[in-house]
Formats: sequence, C-alpha cells, structure tokens
Amino acid sequence: MEFIDARRLTGPSLLFDLPGSILDIACSADESGRLEAAWEKHLQRMLDAVGWRDCELSVVRLTGGISFGFTAPIDALYAASEIHEWVWAACDADLNGADEPDFDEAVARLNAAIEDEANPELMRLLAAAAEHGVTLLWDDDFASLGHGRYSNTWPVRELPDPAELEWRDFRDVPSGLITGTNGKTTTVRIAAHIARTAGHAVGMSSTDYIAVNDRVVDRDDWSGPGGARNVLREQEVDFAILETARGGLLRRGLGVERADAALINNIAKDHLGDFGSRNLDELLGCKWIVSRAVRDSGKLVLNADDARLVARAADYDGEIVWFALDAGNDVIATHANSGGTAFALDGEELFLINAGSRERICAAADIPITLGGAARHNIANALGASAFCWSLGVSVADIRAGLETMSQEANPGRGNVYAIDGYTVLVDFAHNPEALEALLDMANRLEPARKALCFGQAGDRPDDLIRELARSAWQSGLDQVFVSELEKYHRGREAGEVYGVIRDELLQCGALPGQVGHRREEIESLQAAMEWAQPGDLVVMLALERSADLYALLQERSAT
Repeated sequence: MEFIDARRLTGPSLLFDLPGSILDIACSADESGRLEAAWEKHLQRMLDAVGWRDCELSVVRLTGGISFGFTAPIDALYAASEIHEWVWAACDADLNGADEPDFDEAVARLNAAIEDEANPELMRLLAAAAEHGVTLLWDDDFASLGHGRYSNTWPVRELPDPAELEWRDFRDVPSGLITGTNGKTTTVRIAAHIARTAGHAVGMSSTDYIAVNDRVVDRDDWSGPGGARNVLREQEVDFAILETARGGLLRRGLGVERADAALINNIAKDHLGDFGSRNLDELLGCKWIVSRAVRDSGKLVLNADDARLVARAADYDGEIVWFALDAGNDVIATHANSGGTAFALDGEELFLINAGSRERICAAADIPITLGGAARHNIANALGASAFCWSLGVSVADIRAGLETMSQEANPGRGNVYAIDGYTVLVDFAHNPEALEALLDMANRLEPARKALCFGQAGDRPDDLIRELARSAWQSGLDQVFVSELEKYHRGREAGEVYGVIRDELLQCGALPGQVGHRREEIESLQAAMEWAQPGDLVVMLALERSADLYALLQERSAT
C-alpha cells in the first residue's frame, strides 16, 4: 500500500456534502479492509485528542485503492489534512512496519496548527449567513455573501460584524453547473449566448477563461471551484454558468453547495487512469457529484442517449429534465407521459416536450454551429443547453433566438470551418474516441472528396485508449494522417513514443506507411495537410494545443 495524497475538500465531494479532509491510498482490495480498520482507530484517537467530537467519517473503495474522509471546520482544513498525514503514518507503522509516529508530539503540533488557522470571525459570519438563509462563499483569501450583483466580498481576515450587515441585500442569482465528458465547453458557450440573448449579464467559468459577457476576467483553466467562486463574486453578473470538470471535483469538491440547474451531458472515455476515475463507473460517480447541488430545489439535466446516466438516474429523487437526439427515445416518452419535461429532436426540429404538450424551438439546420444539421453532436449540445437555460428560467422564445444566432466564431476551437483554395479545414478540440467519432461523423456528412486528419495525443493516456483513438480515426475512412509530436504533452513518455503507438495501430488497421506522416508541432502538421489538400478535400485538425499561430494562419488563408 502507498500514500497518494492528503488534502482539503472545500465542498460537496464523493465522500460527503460538507468540507473536510480526504486521504487517498493505493492498495489492493485485500489490503483495504485491514487499512480501513486501522484508519478509523487512529483517526478517532487523534480526533478525540484535539477535541473534534462531531466529525462525519466516510470511506469510498476505488479501483486500485481507497479514499478516507472526515468532515472538519472550514477554518481548520489544513490542520485536518495534517491529521490525515499523521493517521497514515500510524497506519503505515501498524501494517507495514514503518517507524511509529510520536502521538504526544503530533497532538501538540496539531493543536498549535488548529489555533494558528482558526478564524472565529469567519465562523461567526458562516453561522449568521445560515441563520439568514444567505449564501456564503469562502476560500483562503476572501469570503463573500450573496451572488453576483447581490454580493459583497471581504478579505477573509477582515470580515464585517454580522450584526451590522443589511442581510436582506444579499441574494443569489440564477446559477447552473455543466459537466460531463465531451461538449462541456461548447454547451457552456451556447448557454451563455442564449442567456445573453435573453438580456442577462452572464458570468461564465470554463476550461478556457472566466468571462463576464465579452469581458475576459482571466484566461486559464477555471473549471474548478475557484472559477465558480470568482464568477459568483463579479458584481455585474445576474446569471452564472459554471463549467465543472473532473479534476476540481476530485481534488476539492464542488465550488457551491447549491445551484438552480446542473447538466451532465455524457460519460465517455477520457482522463481514465487517474485515481478516482480509472473506469467509466468511477468517472460517472465523480460527475454525479453535481446532482447534490440541485437535489432539493433545482433541476438535473441529463442526456437520455447515455445509458450510464439513464441507469444512475433511476435512484435519483430530485427533478430531472431529459434531452435526446430522438423524440422517440423510451426515456423521453415515459418521462413526458408522466408529466416531466424533455427537450428532443423530432425529425429535423428541436422541441420542448412536456406531458401532453409540444413546443417547437427551431430547426436543427437553423443553428449555425450544427453546420446545416451535419454536426449531430452540436445538435445534442444545443438540446442540453436549451434544457439547462429553460431550467434557469429562460423562455423558449429566447432559447430559439439564442440558438439561431450562435455562430461558429462564438465557439473557437470547436467545429470551426475554414474554406481555403477550394478545400475545407475543420478544427476541433476532440481528444478522445467518442469525441473524435462524433467529429468524423460530421466530416463524412460534408461528403469530401478525400479526407486528412492532423492529430496527436497526450502521453498520460494509456496505450489502449491511444490505440482506440487511432482505430476510430482510420475506420472513418481517412486518406492521410499527420501525427503531431506535442512535446509539452509528453507527460512522462519519451519523444516519439506516442507517435509510435498511433502509427503501429494505424498500420494494423490497413494504413500504408506513406499515409502516416509525423511532424513536431500541430501547426507543422496542419501546413503539411494544407500542402496535400486539393479542391474538394477536407482537412480535420484536432487542435489540442489551441495555438494562436495556428488560428492566425487559418484566418489569413481563408481570408485570401
């Protein structure tokens, strides 16, 4: 058995709904039983010693290991993680013969850490917020009351006296969480465009940036809890859309305790292999955390075309809004007949279906990002975004207007099309087999004369997933492949190693050696493909690095 990590959980997580500490240990299934007993014994001894009597304990067994957790005061979470480090050392001594840690020394050190970290003013403000039914968001630097335009924020060590606050001034704005595997960022962008069309000042966090309407607050991956808090503290915002990725959910938990809507668009093979998400069922369990935020008073939006989501929803007791690419889907039909709400494609048109009524939204071909209806995955994203916005109070008329004006330019890096010298370049961020399959399905619907693919893959993906990606690509009917080295994505692999796996799989699938090229950078792969292309051809570029130079080249060539 091996220590992986001990860290803070600042929001709802796999283990519980409250803040606390998590301890991840790699071990066999046989070892986990002995380890669990030792963990509980040593943890309880230390909790008693530091005077923490009401902690909730939780254990989750995972592929290749086990996660332990206990709840703790929000002004003592670093100390809580130090407690977990001591507990692991004590378990390691019990079970593996390591040196036994000194208990009395640890108690003294941990009590000092708890006293050092304590923030009585924060705890008083937390209690007062709960009493007044007001949302409090907190982190290492700031604490805030309310959301968006109804919020105020203070340094976490310079907090106001609760008795002097006008509590009725603090309110929440409509807010929703979007997660899943493929299409998260596109769905966030569609939903933001719909909400802005409806007249809202939209705050958005995503893997690309934090933005308030057109103002980019910061460019980076802000799909974790920090991004959610930052958006909800922006005082222009009256509508918040929060992308919620796997990493943040596992590392820190949810950034908010409640929301008005939460969408899970699909569960597919990506980021598998990391502790806590080593298979699709574990990935589903991670993504399902968002349902906690809407269980009591919000709406959970789910994809009825995803069998795992359908199965998991059977045990969910909150309100669900389904969406699907076929109005005849059994889940959609049963749900609507029972008085529930669904969004579905019927023929070539999108509908809101509710009990005995149906309201047309628009034709799929009238949504620009579907490329005339060829991009089926973006029809699904549009349905999910429509259900999400409706769940947050947006009217069908505003949803229609938003969808019909959602341009490709508003969704950079996702299904962007450039016409150059009689051939076409299609750029997307697809980086797993399911996303690539959807993209290449769209490519084939465009009926090109020949088709080339430029792509690479990160080195932290297992070989079988890299091979599946290459296999899916070749089976779509390619004429040429250019593999990018992606040096900054080697992630522990040797130069050329990922290319070797891809090339070997392509050759096994029937590609000829001359049909598989290798370039160092993505832009070099694209340039080689553009030299290869002739009028009527299609070049599909998977832009994992999303290089500004690559897009500048495409814009320049397409403009001429």
